[in-house]
Amino acid sequence: MKLLKDILYRVRLEQVEGSTNVAVERIAFDSRNVVPFTAFVATRGTQVDGHDFINKAIESGANAIICEELPTELKEGVTFVRVADAASTLGIMAANFFDLPAKQLKLVGITGTNGKTSVATLLFRLFRALGHKCGLISTVEIRIGTRTIPSTHTTPDSVRLNELLAEMISEGVAYCFMEVSSHSVVQERIAGLRFTAGVFTNITHDHLDYHGSFAEYIKAKKRFFDQLPADAFALVNADDPNGAVMVQNTKATKHSFAVRNMADHRARIIENQLTGLHLNIDGHDMYSRLIGEFNASNLLAVYTTAVLLGETPINVLTALSDLQPPVGRFQVVRSTGGVVGIVDYAHTPDALKNVLSTINDVCQDNGNVITVVGCGGDRDRAKRPVMARIATELSSHIVLTSDNPRTEEPMAILDEMRSGVAEGDRNRVWVNSDRREAIRQAVGMAKPGDVVLLAGKGHETYQEINGVKHPFDDVAVLKETLELLHK
Repeated sequence: MKLLKDILYRVRLEQVEGSTNVAVERIAFDSRNVVPFTAFVATRGTQVDGHDFINKAIESGANAIICEELPTELKEGVTFVRVADAASTLGIMAANFFDLPAKQLKLVGITGTNGKTSVATLLFRLFRALGHKCGLISTVEIRIGTRTIPSTHTTPDSVRLNELLAEMISEGVAYCFMEVSSHSVVQERIAGLRFTAGVFTNITHDHLDYHGSFAEYIKAKKRFFDQLPADAFALVNADDPNGAVMVQNTKATKHSFAVRNMADHRARIIENQLTGLHLNIDGHDMYSRLIGEFNASNLLAVYTTAVLLGETPINVLTALSDLQPPVGRFQVVRSTGGVVGIVDYAHTPDALKNVLSTINDVCQDNGNVITVVGCGGDRDRAKRPVMARIATELSSHIVLTSDNPRTEEPMAILDEMRSGVAEGDRNRVWVNSDRREAIRQAVGMAKPGDVVLLAGKGHETYQEINGVKHPFDDVAVLKETLELLHK
């Protein structure tokens, strides 16, 4: 239990009606989660305005209402607090309620279009291998030491986020590695958190359905670095021209890494094969089971972050060489019949191009590359024809299929994708809205030495159709199909 006045610490108050010397046992921004002695924060979302649920929150027992606009009638016995921005206030209040957990461990935020999950997961695994108790907050999963919690968002809401960090503190976690999405920055989910470091992987066109333009998307990512404290460090990818943009106004100490350009920390690819990478990082040779230039960049980001956090380079490189790739990130599935399957989360044009370029680089004996790819419904439509065009340019054969159609008609999505395929290439493109059948079709086309790529869903174990998540695992379906058709 906390006093309202204590959890309002650092919040800019514009108007207070009632006493702030009241007990609060919970913070909620969803009226369905309100119980007696709850401080209800009325945030404005893209779909719902919390101000419309103030009366419902009071009926459920809320004794404090924090909002941007006071109701016309103020109920006696309830404290009303007006603030300029309820979303950022929620983050600050949540941090105060859970005793500022981000200050009690080293919190590292990783942002970028591609590579966030890989870098965060590899950092978590690396620091565990180096003997530290760690936490992970990612698209795939949440980890507190050895305990796993299912993940529903790349970055949880600010109340859940601080609650998780508080759990980590109680279990002795010293480091937490966390994906920071552009949505979470704009929606103030990370407000009130104190980061030890921020890492930028890259930025390419994505989420334009939400941000409206690429410039706004960049601005959202940059805001994360603008908010870093002076005693933090900001690490950016110098191979991405927007890396320098990210840290233009940061107070944090700036560092850079690169595979192709000059930077503070550099990696050189010596060998890149389907068995893994041979790299030279800052003058030291290392081998990794990960594949491709994009993974060389990810590994370099992980290495540099660890060294900047005080770990010894040789210890870091030794531990890194033993790490497996995260689930659904360039995950290789081999058949006894000589066909290689790869599952990857690539769901943006740049990610798909990177994965297919890597496959073509490491493909032996001039085998064919057969790609199965779709695009999610209710998301950025502009990338659909681009994804199909890239798949066509870098594959021998393509099967366009459903990803997560959500509330859209699957064939409408596939028609938009197919519009990006040149007329002369359409004889190499098949359309099959049934993802299981599309995978079977692609694997059936493959011959020994060929590679079948399943792109877009990666680690996901479901397919979302009209609000229902149906069980579907690309890795499991691929293994089953390869065993059936290519023993």
